[in-house]
Amino acid sequence: MTKRTEGPRDLFPGALEMMVLRTLKWQPLHGYALAQHIKRQSNDLLKVEEGSLYPALQRLLKEGLVTAEWGTSATNRRVRIYRLTGKGAKHLEREVSKFERMLEGITRVLAPAKS
Repeated sequence: MTKRTEGPRDLFPGALEMMVLRTLKWQPLHGYALAQHIKRQSNDLLKVEEGSLYPALQRLLKEGLVTAEWGTSATNRRVRIYRLTGKGAKHLEREVSKFERMLEGITRVLAPAKS
């Protein structure tokens, strides 16, 4: 019998991108700041690894959902600052709506049966 340990779980497909887009809706940020924001907002329940974040940002750039420009961080380092596009805002709205419907369905299935 194997012992099951609680640890970080993988997010469902599209969850990271949705969180990145939602974060960028409020303000443009560089990658590290995005990861820190998601970690803080989740009360440290979610930790975004660089190996997941930067490929997700590249996909979002390629799809035209975000733009990027070079800037300087608070620590005076050269960073790429990501900004949500109009197309990205519309995509986010659709994805959040789909997610909310999916979550409602899951909640209904997991709810205790009424007798």
